[in-house]
Amino acid sequence: MEKEKAQLMFKLAFSKKNWGGKYDRLEHYKRFQNLKKIVKDLSKKKWLLIQKKPTYTNISLNPKYKKEIIEFIEDKMPEIKGMVK
Repeated sequence: MEKEKAQLMFKLAFSKKNWGGKYDRLEHYKRFQNLKKIVKDLSKKKWLLIQKKPTYTNISLNPKYKKEIIEFIEDKMPEIKGMVK
């Protein structure tokens, strides 16, 4: 599941650039098997920002932990080293 966490955060950071105030709908990531658990774990670490709306939920990466997040992604997915900024 650690690899899945890294993949989700990589998707948010690299292709979508969802840091801080730029959110994306949680429903766009339902391909992840353990999505609820991943979101719960990452929000406990404060790496993931969650914004609940009446009809949907938004997620974004916390820029305060950018260094730690990038290190985690590169550790779990060494093939993308240097791609996330």
